Amino acid sequence: MRPLYEQFNSLGQMLQATAENLKDRPAVIFNHHQIITYRQLEALSSQIANFLVARGIQKGDRICLYCINSPYFIAAYFGIVKAGATVVPINLLLNPEEIHFIISDSGAKGLFYFEALENNINRIKDTLTDMVCMVAIEKSSLEKAIPLSQIKEESSPHFEVPEIDQKEDVAAILYTSGTTGYPKGAMLTHRNLLFNVNSILQVLKVDENDIFLTVLPLFHAFGATAGMISPIAVGATIATVPKFIPIEIAEVIKETGATIFLGVPSMYKLLADLPDEYNSHLVSLRFCILGGDALPLETLKKFEEKYKVLIYEGDGPTECSPVTAVNPIGGRRKIGSIGKAVPGVDMKIVDDNGKEIKRGKVGEIVVRGENVMKGYFNRPEETEEAFFGEYFRTGDIGYKDDEDYFYIVDRKKDTIIVSGMNVYPRMVENVIRKHPAVSEVAVVPAPHPLHNEIPRAVIVLKEGKTATAKEIIHFCSKYLGRHEIPRIVEFVSELPKTPTGKVLKRELKSGIKKFHD
Repeated sequence: MRPLYEQFNSLGQMLQATAENLKDRPAVIFNHHQIITYRQLEALSSQIANFLVARGIQKGDRICLYCINSPYFIAAYFGIVKAGATVVPINLLLNPEEIHFIISDSGAKGLFYFEALENNINRIKDTLTDMVCMVAIEKSSLEKAIPLSQIKEESSPHFEVPEIDQKEDVAAILYTSGTTGYPKGAMLTHRNLLFNVNSILQVLKVDENDIFLTVLPLFHAFGATAGMISPIAVGATIATVPKFIPIEIAEVIKETGATIFLGVPSMYKLLADLPDEYNSHLVSLRFCILGGDALPLETLKKFEEKYKVLIYEGDGPTECSPVTAVNPIGGRRKIGSIGKAVPGVDMKIVDDNGKEIKRGKVGEIVVRGENVMKGYFNRPEETEEAFFGEYFRTGDIGYKDDEDYFYIVDRKKDTIIVSGMNVYPRMVENVIRKHPAVSEVAVVPAPHPLHNEIPRAVIVLKEGKTATAKEIIHFCSKYLGRHEIPRIVEFVSELPKTPTGKVLKRELKSGIKKFHD
């Protein structure tokens, strides 16, 4: 079968082709039982595209999308790219100031937003002077906003997708989480996304009979590419859930017969902790995919034994569209590994100068392929710094074994330098997680007058369990070198996290009090 990027010139063409072939098949299941067919999804996205063109939106104009996981997000996303514009999804957890930054930084000319999120838009409405159009999904009290229902009444459901330069025209700008400062907009072209989806489909081996349970936020790269664009490419069904509530997820899987679940570590932990009465709810799943971070072995075993379904770990940064590696579905799975590079992606381990190093040696993971972003929007210097030649620098520290499986040791920016020696927080965290009282842990640097930095462990204990700092330090001394043992141990009720479950270590480093007991 020809690759997607040869079959279709753009994401818009891809949706149109799927809708033409599978008109009345369910494209999206929402609110448990609400079904939107491919014919309906295609029509609504075309109405949105016609509306944008009528408002003077041109190729390359940026349109922000601030919406929950729903058919509306999907229709707006494809409507925007059909019009030749660039979609800029906004993280739902951002505050108004951060939302304003993304709108301003991207130079957005339009905004689609979900009515339940209107309060944040209302607080920055006076700054949105350059907006050509604002669309409310569904109702709105803002004077400038047009309700989506009006577009559905007035716009044609037929739209001719304009010619797209697949390699140059930007389909989406995805802003990084900003854990180390202001977020940067990664520009993903139609080619980047079609190429990555093609790689994903080769690995997952899915078809139109599959049902993806998509609770990962669609504003995030993993959720959008693996949980939305990939199923649409093959005509599969997307069961969208706006918020992760473990019991509800189990019920939706049972009701819809979902076959594939995409999740992050925190989700698998909460599902594994559900009462035994939910054990049969996940029986329809063929497999699960893990991204975002490493999953503790204890959680993996508990989940798989409980639900009799395997979890395959993978990885990839936003800038790579994002999937770069995954354990082969149905093939050999190596626990703790992110798997092998997906088809069409070249990954290797390099030193600080970009020179490839031997297998088994720790260095930075770099990636080359047509899935790699065009660059950071309006940031040429940061774009140049992000590459070693053709290879994107992921910032992940890891190694490759003799069978080409990759392992992530830590994030380069998280490495702690103790008296000139590298300490990788993830390795320390893996040890502390083995303590029977520990539920979650994050290790960050603390300044030290003699050693420059020392490891500081921030721990969430299991309910009903107790431990002291002295006990944790003694436990670590059995498994770690002296320089790796945390000198500071703190206990908190929760760790600050991104929507995809990654711990916000920047906030821990700054010692924000709201995360302390």
